[in-house]
Amino acid sequence: MTGDSVEPTPLDLHEAAGLVGAYCAIERRLFELTGSSATGPEMAPDTQVYLDSLSAEHAWHAELWADRLPVVSGIDAQALVVIPAPAREVLDEVATGGQVETLAGLFRVVLPRLIVSYSHHETAASSASEPPTLRALRLILRDEVEALVAGEALVQRLLDTPEAVAAAGRTVIRLETRLAEAGVVPGLVPWPGRRA
Repeated sequence: MTGDSVEPTPLDLHEAAGLVGAYCAIERRLFELTGSSATGPEMAPDTQVYLDSLSAEHAWHAELWADRLPVVSGIDAQALVVIPAPAREVLDEVATGGQVETLAGLFRVVLPRLIVSYSHHETAASSASEPPTLRALRLILRDEVEALVAGEALVQRLLDTPEAVAAAGRTVIRLETRLAEAGVVPGLVPWPGRRA
């Protein structure tokens, strides 16, 4: 992957299952964060409509990942569906922000980092042993990149005052700092064997 200093290494079944479980949990949380009950009345109607459609997309992504969880003796697949602590903290903070902070957190930190995690996994996945995972990664990556572009347009529409620009910038710096301090580089989900 361009710009990624960490060479992907082949994953064993437990490592791959852990990543898939984390992805499933993150997509479920994104489903909740972008749903109409979570985004609040301050969102503009067109923004709310877009986030509702994005919420349904994240629900579908979570289902794709749930279908990829292993069904083998010795692995409790549902126990793997956990958001890694640094990502959970970031997602929780995104959920409590105002409109500018929430959208900046989602579209300038969470989605770009999730895309990097998915891209890293796609690069490392074995085409011989992981074709269903590769298909899921490619489908979801396409959706996430489209969501990132549309979401960035929403953020930029809100940056119409110096105060809004400052709020978005503070949010990005705070969230990125939290992830960097936890050692989550690159991406949103730590690669197996790396600290976080």
